[in-house]
Amino acid sequence: MSSESSTGPEMSATTKQMLIRVRQMVPPMLEKFHKGQLGRVAVIGGSEDYTGAPYFSAMASARLGADLSHVICTPNAAQVIKTYSPNLMVHPLMRSSPPALSSSDSGSSPSLTKSAPDTDPSQIAAQIIPMLDRLHVLVIGPGLGRDPLMQETCAKVITAAREKGIPMVLDADALLLVTKDPSLIKGYDNAVLTPNVVEFGRLTKALGVDEEVEKAEETAGETAKVEALAKALGGVMVVQKGAKDYLSDGKVTLTVDLKGGLKRSGGQGDTLTGSIATFLGWRRAYLEDLWDHGHKLNKEELIGLAVFGGSAITRECSRLAFAKKGRSLQASDLTDEVHTAFLNLFGEVDAKL
Repeated sequence: MSSESSTGPEMSATTKQMLIRVRQMVPPMLEKFHKGQLGRVAVIGGSEDYTGAPYFSAMASARLGADLSHVICTPNAAQVIKTYSPNLMVHPLMRSSPPALSSSDSGSSPSLTKSAPDTDPSQIAAQIIPMLDRLHVLVIGPGLGRDPLMQETCAKVITAAREKGIPMVLDADALLLVTKDPSLIKGYDNAVLTPNVVEFGRLTKALGVDEEVEKAEETAGETAKVEALAKALGGVMVVQKGAKDYLSDGKVTLTVDLKGGLKRSGGQGDTLTGSIATFLGWRRAYLEDLWDHGHKLNKEELIGLAVFGGSAITRECSRLAFAKKGRSLQASDLTDEVHTAFLNLFGEVDAKL
């Protein structure tokens, strides 16, 4: 298997041309840059039961090249995630619902119950929202879980981030919020959704396009599903993952056909969210003209190019890791391949673009 890892990635001519365009939004490494200019990403998720997902997302973002990677999670999760890597900034600002007290506990000491600030989603969100002005991109959902307090808190943060125009990548249980209340992100073209097959089905049903999607696929081809969902969401970028990744905002649809690995271990989607987040951070640097890039890309296409880049990186990580590990592959193996995947797809990026 190791021989395959030494060969280059397989892709169509169209994908190669797209990667050339994506490369133009990758900042060169210049002495004039200072810390934080090339991406400040925060992953909101991580609970007592799920500590790996936010770590994999944040580390993919960092390994790809974001300057600063944060994780915002519960205190229990923070203690664990901090032991995974000292490179991440971990903030124990999220709270989970307190255990329901039984009738026999009704006379328990007040010290056994949580204080109001720890049970009010508005007050919890109020500790997180001030951070948004220091961030470029949010990833919401990895390791979030379905705890009602966590979900309600995230809904308030999403609303605040949308008001500030911050790009967001929503995955995993953050998609449950969208399923319940599509208006949270409907029409927000700085949002990216990365559902798995099951989550994709729930979203199409919630938006009332499930039957339309089935009919469209029969007549319009394999991209009909993602296009219909993106349109129903008012132009939100949706990633339909599979043998090929289809990305659409309902108007423009892109296909990422790089060959990936064959192992489907949990956590690989977290590499995708973190990678997309870094490219979205670089999008901001491009728009701010932090280097002389010639303005060859249109602002309207940058979200799509960022998502394309994140998808391509993840698929190449999967290919490289599978070539080495085979059926023993785990999510952490993709993390180890992020830099090599970047070099395979884009080479060294300097000021001579």
